[in-house]
Amino acid sequence: MNKAVYTLLTFLYVGTIFAQGLEEFPITDQWLAKIESFAPSEPRVKADVKKIMVFSQHTGFYHWTIPHNDEMLKILATKSGAFEVTIARDIDSFEKKNLKQYDAIILNNSNPAGPKRDLFWDLLKKNSSLDDNSIAIKAAEYENNLMDYVAKGGGLMILHGAITVQNNSKEFSKMTGGSFDYHPKQQEMHLKEVNPNHPMVQAFKGNGFTHVDEPYFFNNAYSDYNFRPLLYIEADKLEGVKKAVSDNTIYVSWIKRHGKGRVFYTSPSHNAQSMDNPELLQFFLDGMQYVVGDLKCDDSPIGVN
Repeated sequence: MNKAVYTLLTFLYVGTIFAQGLEEFPITDQWLAKIESFAPSEPRVKADVKKIMVFSQHTGFYHWTIPHNDEMLKILATKSGAFEVTIARDIDSFEKKNLKQYDAIILNNSNPAGPKRDLFWDLLKKNSSLDDNSIAIKAAEYENNLMDYVAKGGGLMILHGAITVQNNSKEFSKMTGGSFDYHPKQQEMHLKEVNPNHPMVQAFKGNGFTHVDEPYFFNNAYSDYNFRPLLYIEADKLEGVKKAVSDNTIYVSWIKRHGKGRVFYTSPSHNAQSMDNPELLQFFLDGMQYVVGDLKCDDSPIGVN
């Protein structure tokens, strides 16, 4: 084959792979051992062991890293000795009685289908014999259960696509800090700390974090800036931005209060390859400690500029 043609075909092939994102890979003993070696050996703050429910069910887009996240979170919990983790996939996990067992809930890429964008509706429709009116009532109950749980002191950690769990609910958006709008193609991007001295980003040591991921853009409550931002990307450094932005700074991770509870959102979590970085694993562990109330830090909202 002509060398120039071979080079062109190779370039096109690699470009196609990059545009589609990083390649999925299976969970192996070797991968688990690697993540365990990268995971922090102890929590940043010593405290009593806390119980966390990781909800890892979806009805919309399937992020292949969901099971990898489950294993990563279990490793963080076990190695640090700070948490007990329960993986849940059933919709009745959001019954009040069940939620009360836990100090925090982690939503693991729990994407609902569109256009309704209501995970509770989707799961009830799929797994129950209720009529649509009864489903709507029960779905609203589960949404309120989760919001009340956080308002009364429970923690909520949201991984990447799970920001869409109740994406069309304005009240849910106020609790989480925003709703998903869209994302350009996956690409390499540099996440920077908003304040390198903030306790929640100490893991990155002032250098930020570079990886391949989907750059998320947000709407609804996001524009209120009712949160303390942690990491950001710059819109003019991205390819494929579809809309003009009023602020070049796009926040992709933040913390906030909701009533007596705490919320931590982190967009990084689309590709399991991103976990090959001890700093990101420390960031996740710190987020877990924040939402259960062990890691104290400034979570006051920055408000509208």
